[in-house]
Parts: sequence; structure tokens; C-alpha cells
Amino acid sequence: MRQRMRTLMGSLTAALVVTLAPGGAFADPYWQCVPFARLVSGIQIFGDAYTWWQQAAGKYETGFTPRAGAVLCFKPNGRMRLGHVAVVSQVLTDRVIQITHANWSLIDGSRGQVEKNVTVVDVSPQGDWSQVKVWYDPNGNLGTTVYPTYGFIYQDASAKAASKFAQAQTAALAMAQNAANQVAAAVRPGASPMGVLGQAADSTDRIAALIAAATGQAPAKENK
Repeated sequence: MRQRMRTLMGSLTAALVVTLAPGGAFADPYWQCVPFARLVSGIQIFGDAYTWWQQAAGKYETGFTPRAGAVLCFKPNGRMRLGHVAVVSQVLTDRVIQITHANWSLIDGSRGQVEKNVTVVDVSPQGDWSQVKVWYDPNGNLGTTVYPTYGFIYQDASAKAASKFAQAQTAALAMAQNAANQVAAAVRPGASPMGVLGQAADSTDRIAALIAAATGQAPAKENK
């Protein structure tokens, strides 16, 4: 346990130092989506992301309803020729979830980054999660591309047990990276704290509107 804590603290320290390095002189650890999803979910499938769906048959339960801890398996699409896998971190509504995944958005011009709790919306006509839109960090909103998916691969008991420590470690690392990025943005020349806060508020408003649209409800109005 002591060794695990040392490893975790070392990872957090490295994340903060690397993220705040002047001029981004050093790269953050580069994560591919497959090993990251396997680590976080505990689902022991290997090989390219698009092969996970077929490999899961007879080994793991699969379906078309999101569950926390499940892996959403993307089909190859355009330049994403090997597909993609992402772990469901929260189910917000029957059409809106949050995922934690790696190597999706370009962040500060670099790939291989971990993104925690980003929004995915089911845009399929049947509501079966066969087509989705995914949050894209450079846009500060959902991307414009509709991605086809196979569905969800669910954890079994052993996968849940295997993922507990990994989830705690990677979540802490992702949060440290995110916090460091916000601090770095706030101290960059020309960036003001109020501007950073305004951007955060705008993103929150967009997410609220997104969820309202998916659920067919009008967004709540603030009392002035």
C-alpha cells in the first residue's frame, strides 16, 4: 500500500510539474485509448479498439444501455480507422453520459491526453446509442462529427475489482492535470481570471442546454 501511495504521489507531482513547465517544454505521458480503457475499466481485452466488440462476445456482457464503468466501443470512422474505446464515468440521462478516455482531443496541440468526465450525447434516431457526438476540447463544446458505435461492454465482478485502484489513480492524475491546466491558463499573458471564469460559465450553460435538449425539457432560468 505504501508503495502504491508513493507511485500515485509521484504521478501527481509529475503531472503538475510537466503541465506547468514554461512553454510546454516537456510532453505529458502519452496514453492510447486502448490501454487506458483497459486499465480504468478492468475489462481485459487486447488489440485495436474496433476489435473489442467482437472479442467481448461470450466473455463479457454487451448491450446498448449505458452503465457506469462500461466501455463504449466506437466503430472505425474516417481518420479514426482503428475505432476508439472510452469508459462511462456517469450516466446523466438516457441520452447523455459522461466518459473518461484518452487520446481524443488535441489539448495544447498534443494528443495522448486523458480527459475525465466529458460529455457524450446519443444522437441516434432510435435512441440506441448507435450514433453519438463527443465533447471536443478545442471547440469547448461537442464536436460536429457523428460517430457510429457498436455499443457498451459491461464489467463483470472481476473487472470491477481490478479497476478500483486504477480508477482512483487515473482520476486523481486527470484532476491534477486539469487543475494545473487551469492555473497555467490563468497566468498566461493576456488571460484574466474573470475571463477564465467566464469561459467556465459558458461551458456549463452549454452542457445544461444540451441535457435539456436531450430530455425534451426547457433549461431552467436563473432568478436575477
